[in-house]
Amino acid sequence: MERPLSTHTATTAAKQNRSEIIAFVIMVAALVAAPFFVYPLFLMQGLCFALFACAFNLLIGYVGLLSFGHALYFGWASYLAAHAAKVWGFTPELAILTGTLTAAICGLIAGAIAIRRQGIYFAMITLALSQMMYFIALRMKFTGGEDGIQNVPRGKLFGVIDLADNMTMYVVVAVIFLAGFLFIHRIINSPFGEVLKAIRENEPRATSLGYKTDRYKLLAFVLSATLAGLAGATKAIVLQIASLTDVYWTMSGEVVLMTLLGGLGTLFGPIVGAVAIIAMQTRLNAFEQWVSVIQGVIFVACVLLFRRGIVGELARALKIKL
Repeated sequence: MERPLSTHTATTAAKQNRSEIIAFVIMVAALVAAPFFVYPLFLMQGLCFALFACAFNLLIGYVGLLSFGHALYFGWASYLAAHAAKVWGFTPELAILTGTLTAAICGLIAGAIAIRRQGIYFAMITLALSQMMYFIALRMKFTGGEDGIQNVPRGKLFGVIDLADNMTMYVVVAVIFLAGFLFIHRIINSPFGEVLKAIRENEPRATSLGYKTDRYKLLAFVLSATLAGLAGATKAIVLQIASLTDVYWTMSGEVVLMTLLGGLGTLFGPIVGAVAIIAMQTRLNAFEQWVSVIQGVIFVACVLLFRRGIVGELARALKIKL
């Protein structure tokens, strides 16, 4: 009786792998064709936030930890990358690396404090730490206060490739996004990722099996913060500005919204959710203060119609893994 079961399992796994490969190929094809039809600056912004949402989804979707403070890592990485590029004269790759490393250190410190608690207490601690760092950013001189760090130079990649051209910059951002996406895919499909899923489903049972769950959660937290920092640092170079908006609590709320809209715990969901939210904000700019209200109504409608998110419902309908 075991052989047919094993054959069925192998067939299901193969089908899931094919669906992921097909979806990835479609995504890459869309990235190649998009700049010829859509304004590259919008696409780069969308890719930065897509990576940010994927990083957040790694924590909530595969570990079950809801963070209300991911703006801390996104925003401070943005500040340090912008400062490194403008004041220290770092090349763009070093500036982005500086911001990413900053996020990793912040994630290690915040994670070591937050993972001691669970549920809403964990979420509130992450929010409190994020707000604390927001007020520090508001007061520190190098951040520029309410003005932020403006006119950040894009510079030359490796001292050779001029990133002033939007198409060249787009290629770099697309490569960074794909590298981050593939890294996340590798994490969730590794033995380490399987342990994270076990912790999400039943942490006491994972502990009883001998896994030191706090260490796994801390590592997942740091990885998520680091990737969020990579997104923030890249955004600072692309848009040539780092501001208080990047570290404010509403940024943490937006990434939650992107992930839920696209599909919590799905690989491609956060990407769809991020692009949808950024497109919505761009299109609704004319409504000024009503943007948040309209966005909220659309979100509520999507939650009622798509309980599993856009990609989650699509995957369920097609009976595939996305």
